[in-house]
Amino acid sequence: MIFELEALRRMMSMLAARLSYIRAHPDDGYSTEAVIVIALLVAMAVTAVGVIAAKVISTAHNISTGGS
Repeated sequence: MIFELEALRRMMSMLAARLSYIRAHPDDGYSTEAVIVIALLVAMAVTAVGVIAAKVISTAHNISTGGS
């Protein structure tokens, strides 16, 4: 769980750095900004799906079926 939070923290700091750069250089193209933001959102979504899948699998392994 700590690894996922660290990955999210790094992605958010990268996004903040990119947004501050964009504010400082408004003449740069919009497409670059859009690509960076979309890539970061996709990476965060993949991380979230991975965390949820790991929790679901872990819970599924702990379900008792009544057998020995």
